[in-house]
Formats: sequence, structure tokens, C-alpha cells
Amino acid sequence: MTVLEAPPAPTRPAPASESVARRRILLSCSAAALLLTLVSAWYIDFAPATLVDGVDAVADLLERMLPPTVDDPGRIWTLALDTLLMAVLGTVLAAVASVPLAFLAARNTSPHPVVYTVSRGVITFCRAVPDLLFAVLLVRALGIGVLPGVLALALHSIGMLGKLFADAIEQTDPGPREAVRATGVGYVREMINAVVPQVVPAWTGTFVYRIDINLRTSVVLGFVGAGGIGFALQDALRGLVYPRALGIVCVILVIIAAMEVVAIVVRRALLAPAHPDPRRERASRVLFSGIVLGASLGALIVLRIDPRTLFTWPAAAFDVFGRLLPPDFGAVGDALVDAVLQTLAIGVVATAVGAVLSLPFGILAARNVSPTPALYWFARTVILVVRAVPELVLAVIFVAAIGLGPVAGACALALGSIGFLGKLVADAVEEIDPGPIEAVRAAGGGWWKSLLSAVIPQAIPSIIGSGLYLLDVNIRTSTILGIVGAGGVGFLLFEAIRTLNFEFAGAIVLIVFAVVFVIERVSGWIRSLVV
Repeated sequence: MTVLEAPPAPTRPAPASESVARRRILLSCSAAALLLTLVSAWYIDFAPATLVDGVDAVADLLERMLPPTVDDPGRIWTLALDTLLMAVLGTVLAAVASVPLAFLAARNTSPHPVVYTVSRGVITFCRAVPDLLFAVLLVRALGIGVLPGVLALALHSIGMLGKLFADAIEQTDPGPREAVRATGVGYVREMINAVVPQVVPAWTGTFVYRIDINLRTSVVLGFVGAGGIGFALQDALRGLVYPRALGIVCVILVIIAAMEVVAIVVRRALLAPAHPDPRRERASRVLFSGIVLGASLGALIVLRIDPRTLFTWPAAAFDVFGRLLPPDFGAVGDALVDAVLQTLAIGVVATAVGAVLSLPFGILAARNVSPTPALYWFARTVILVVRAVPELVLAVIFVAAIGLGPVAGACALALGSIGFLGKLVADAVEEIDPGPIEAVRAAGGGWWKSLLSAVIPQAIPSIIGSGLYLLDVNIRTSTILGIVGAGGVGFLLFEAIRTLNFEFAGAIVLIVFAVVFVIERVSGWIRSLVV
């Protein structure tokens, strides 16, 4: 993301042979994806009517939740504030750690290939290990409270912030660096004076977006004793007090919707085209930095976190993390293989069903394509509401509605995909070239003709890329759904930690890391072929 968006460079049409080859690759990948989806659905006994039945069962459950109630508003809003502050503080800590790590993990600034490889490995590991797993291990090491939740958010966020910060560094113009280097300054001054000014806009946008993600994530950390409003939500669901649970979900929705508005305002203020008066731009950034610093200090006070613990926690945590080694891959035998395959199948099925559900909502939520304002706001509202409810909460609801097992997990992730992929599809459609749409309309084509002939062909590369990213996210998320009985390897993982079988938990963590690593590489290879 840059302050000034450069206009797209004119491209010459691809040769006919290249277009034919790309279409063949796309058809081959589509056929392989369909076959993989069918095999995965068969493996977890997911029938086409399952999702419809699940929605009906969830509708019946929602009827029992109405009307929503908030029995203790003071306590709920206090926990909601804790959740918000945990998200902010966790993101700030991750950003502080990610900045030096990003310089070591960027090809053009890393001092040595070994340092580059190790840094990228650390980033990938943080992204591969679910935040809820970090929270479970840290609760075991540090005790119940908000500190394990904040640290879990920070560690997992390094996986995203470190990667995107490093990618931004690799995309910088080398000219300023050469000019600064010619003055004889050292490595650190060169980075500060020549690289940092170029990447600040991209880093700022990524940071704001990560706060938005962490706010949603922090909601469920209370499920494992890591603080926040998730504890009250889990208590209500476990006690079958469904109206209270829905009331808490409504509170969460209000907070996340408000945060979304704040994020939009911040992005427009900081990332809009440069103002003629650079002093106003600097003032905006100074103000934003001051607000973040003030919120971080306020979080330490309100959450009652001793700042010294932010530096001393590794001593206690390393003891627990160290017990994950050496991994024991034979503790459960075939059950582990089945659980891992279930996790993969849940992610594949959820992504396929979620893509089908997301496409119409994403198109209707695109301002330049939606046929009426009413449909536009309806689609945007659905996407926002679904995004506001974490996948683990959706899994709890589906488990209560249709029973234990991987089908509940697949339904939960498929529904949650509407919020994730629907927004990405809408953004992709809004960024397409309006010229082809106007040409179709000028020739007398209606809305459907414009959609099929001008909109989807332009948006399809972005949709494919977003779909592959969704597959990566869904497989990572499916590794933790077992904690609420929604299938996959999560049940074995959290049961191993609960029973102090850390060596087996270590084996599962390494398997999850390997699976995520392979999925990332395969997704990147497919994107390079078809996008």
C-alpha cells in the first residue's frame, strides 16, 4: 500500500498461445479443486444438503436465543474494554518486534542468507501456530489472565506483520539507499533515512488492519482462560443460557462495527494521496502515533499488566514450550493421521462452499456493480455481521445445532468465509476498470450481461488469489475447532496439553507447521500460474 497509487502501466494483449495455455492451466486447476473437494466431502461425510440442514438447525437455535439479554452490563462492557485493549496492546508489541525482524527477513536488507532464512522461518512459524494454541501454552506457563492473551496475540501477529513489513521493504526503491550510502553512514542510519520513509505508509495500513483482526481473535481467547469477553461468552454457551450468549455477541458486534469505522477513518487520514501541505500529513502521523502510544500505556494500566513482565515472560514460557520437544509422533497412532486428514478436509470443503456463498454477496457489496443501494447495504451488513462473529463461536453454535464432528466445523468455516472472502471479492470488483462495463452498457447489455462479460473476467484473478489465501486461513483455523468438538486435530492437540502430554502436543504442532508451510508454497505456485 502506498501513499500515491501509480496508474496501471499499459499492457499489451497476451499472445493467443499464452492465453490458451493459461485457460488450460485454469481448467486443470479447477478440475483438481473440484475432485479434491468431492474427496474431502466424502471423507467427513459432508453431503450437499448438510449445509442447508445446518442453517435450518442454526435458525431454530437462534429462535431460542431471542430476545438477547445482557444480565450484568457493567461486567460485560468491562470485559469488552479489556478485549479491545488486549487487541491494541498485542498488535503494538507485535509491530515493535516485527520491525527489526522484517529488516532481517527482507532479501535487500538482510545481512546474510542464513539470517534471512532463519528470520523467514520464525515469521512462518508464528503464522502457522494458531493464536489460541499460543494462548493455551502461555496460560499453562503464566496462569489465567489477560497477559497470556496479549502475548498470544503478539506472537501470532508477528507472522503477518513480519511478512508484510518485509515484503514492503523488498519493494522499496534502491535509489535513496544508494544516495544515503554514498555519504558514508552505517547500516542502521541507511535503513532509517532511506528505507523507513518509503515503507511507513504500507506499514501503517497493515498495522491498522491487524488491530481489526486481533479484535476479532481476542474475543475467543477467554475460552482458554486468556482474558477478555470470551470467558463470559463461553460461560453462557456452556450453561445453555442462549439469550445471554446472543446479548454478548451483540455487544461484540457493536464494538467491531465501531472499530471498522475507526479503521476506515484512520486509513483515509493517513493513507490518502499526499496533502499539498506536508505539515498536515506529518501532524496526522504524529497524532496517530500519540494515540497508539497513549492507548498502549492505558492498556497496561487498565489491564494491570506490570511492564516488566513483557520482558521476563520468556523465562517461564520457555519451560513449557521446551517440553514440546522431542515430539512423540506415535502416541495415538492412526487417530493422529485421521485427525490431520479431517483438518485438511474441513478446510477444503469450507473453502469451496464458502467461495460459492461469498461470490454473490461480494458482487452485491461492490458499490460500482450492485444494482440498488438497498442490495448494496444489505450485502455489506451481512458481510460485517458474519465477520464480527469469530469462527470458533460459529463452531460452538453449529455443534449445539447439529452435533459434534467435522461437519459442524466445515459449516462454521463455510459461513465464516462469507465475511472474509465476501469483503475481498467486493474490494476486487470495486477496483476493476469501468471501461468494459460502460462498453457493454453502451451496446445495450443489461446488468447480467455486464456482470458476466465485463466484471467477472476482470475480477477473476483477484478472486482466485483471495480464494487460495482463504484456503490457507481455513486450514489454519480448522486446527483449533476441535477444542469445541468441531472435528480436526484440535481436539487431540488441546487434550494433549490438558493432560500434560507435551511431547505429543509438540508432534501435532510440527505437523500443523509442516501442513501450513506446504499449503503456502502450493498456493503461491498456483497463483503464479493462473493469476
